[in-house]
Amino acid sequence: MSSPQQESRQETVEVDLGGRTVTVPKGGLYDRYRMDTDLDEIARDPRVSGVDFFRGLPKTRVDSPIGSTLTPNFYYRISTARLTMLARSRDIRSRLPEELSPLEAAPGLGLVSLMFFRYEVCDIDVYTEAAVGIAVKPARHGRLGFVDLVAALKNDHLDSYVLSLPVSTEIAQVRGHDGYGFPKWVTGLDVDIDARRSTARVANDKGGTDVSLSVPTPAQSVHPSGAHVSSLTSYTTINGAWHSTLSQTHLLSAGTERLPRQVDLRLGEGRMSDDLRSLKPMRNVQLDVVTEGQLALHMPVPTSVPGRN
Repeated sequence: MSSPQQESRQETVEVDLGGRTVTVPKGGLYDRYRMDTDLDEIARDPRVSGVDFFRGLPKTRVDSPIGSTLTPNFYYRISTARLTMLARSRDIRSRLPEELSPLEAAPGLGLVSLMFFRYEVCDIDVYTEAAVGIAVKPARHGRLGFVDLVAALKNDHLDSYVLSLPVSTEIAQVRGHDGYGFPKWVTGLDVDIDARRSTARVANDKGGTDVSLSVPTPAQSVHPSGAHVSSLTSYTTINGAWHSTLSQTHLLSAGTERLPRQVDLRLGEGRMSDDLRSLKPMRNVQLDVVTEGQLALHMPVPTSVPGRN
């Protein structure tokens, strides 16, 4: 399995994204297809279980801050790890825009997450990503009850606001920052997730450790193709206007551990550690690991986000 660092040593070509020049692997999927990837070729890739999920999601061409592009962005083989923690709502609100409110697990307690992603086969080539996110109430939803919380913890549908989102490649940074409004920057980022263990490390700008995580991977359940698709809506502002971004995850092998105990989480110096410390997480409540999945990431659309009453 090649790493993003190995990919970065491959021969590259320059491409334009809305006036920004970035480098991508020469002969890679983005160089050859510019988001209009041949699904029949992907189906022949031994790393990919199948492409039926994507055949039912036709792409459309849209104008965006990164120029004309096709949406959704397809991720044909991914693995992810998410550690969800309890934090006091008052600490969470101090980091949220006034228009958003935390999703509460109990009065005065909200949910924050540390997430790691490896995108092994993707329209914009292999890269890794990490995030500190906050579970929020849907922007146009009324009062939330226990059912909404249970659905969020099951990862069937979650709404979030992201504080930090480092990535390992230039194209992922420019697309994510300029096109989606996410707080993305490029850094050294290693993610290794298999059926035995899930490990990740994010480097800071001095080459030291920003944040790292090592946990035993929860027992995995295999899902038939199409049987389990979860969704995430993320809120961002682009040019001062609120937008929502939908991502759909097709789970093929995944597992959950509630109240995980064997969690080796280390905070160092850097933007991610600063964001996580500011939320003052109190307790680990759930670990979700996907050793095999697929993802469709849609371009953001304008949305109304009412002010907090």
